[in-house]
Amino acid sequence: MLIRAVGPTLGAFGVSGALADPKLELYAGTALIQSNDNWAGTAALGSAFSAVGAFSLDPASKDSALLVTLPPGSYTAQVSGVNGATGVALVEVYEVP
Repeated sequence: MLIRAVGPTLGAFGVSGALADPKLELYAGTALIQSNDNWAGTAALGSAFSAVGAFSLDPASKDSALLVTLPPGSYTAQVSGVNGATGVALVEVYEVP
């Protein structure tokens, strides 16, 4: 699964008040499985963006993304602003082929 928390890149789509630095956390119940703050332009994530048809993110952006393999079950993705910041964010969840 590819999970993204897009904030700063939303400005390119005309969204005002975008969350400048989103932090993405993935939970199974109350257990934190993975988290990401600033996706860092990794090749694996960039390839996953292309594979699912997601728009690209600048490698230096502070958007967040996770690439995870999950067994069947219930999960929660939570997005918060670093240092308590607020704003608009887009959460995307894709099944990676």
